[in-house]
Amino acid sequence: MSFLRPCAMYNFFVASPSMRWMPCQSGGFVFRWPGLDGFMRLLLLALLWTMLSEIHYIPSSSMYPTLRVGDRILVEKASFYIRSPAVNDIVTFRDPTQLSRDKMDGVFIKRIVAKAGDTVEVCNGKLFVNGVAKDEEFIAGPPSYTLEFTHVPKGHVYVLGDNRNISYDSHMWGPLPVKNIVGRYVMSWHRPRNI
Repeated sequence: MSFLRPCAMYNFFVASPSMRWMPCQSGGFVFRWPGLDGFMRLLLLALLWTMLSEIHYIPSSSMYPTLRVGDRILVEKASFYIRSPAVNDIVTFRDPTQLSRDKMDGVFIKRIVAKAGDTVEVCNGKLFVNGVAKDEEFIAGPPSYTLEFTHVPKGHVYVLGDNRNISYDSHMWGPLPVKNIVGRYVMSWHRPRNI
């Protein structure tokens, strides 16, 4: 019967001859290495990895306590092709104040606090989005600045660092164009022990 046969993906990834060198498929790992097709699959995987993700280094404490100086972060670049940036996403983006189009020039990481159509205001140490005070347990301390009532236009988001008082973010230069977003933060590692 045709529905009992293995699918094409099984044949491609598991049952192919190049995968039989693995210890779980046969006991000959020491004596047999993958063939050319196994090498090509590894090369394709590496190419996709570099196209869809990046690794960055955190140089400042603007996202403290979420991210610390010296952390390495993994950023994925694929999800914003199928969905819009959401509130509380931590994103990397190109500096909107620089005219340079070099992709590695001025890349920042901040948290989205408001999306297009929202209004943002900061007063008395509280962030207000659409007139509602936000309970933000992840910030280093309450902001010491005030921000006038700001409307986030279409095609933009409002980003702030978790360390609000030292962060170079939307409270200084305004809403961020969505086209400047590079990717979304996934995970971090390598926290220095002395910080």
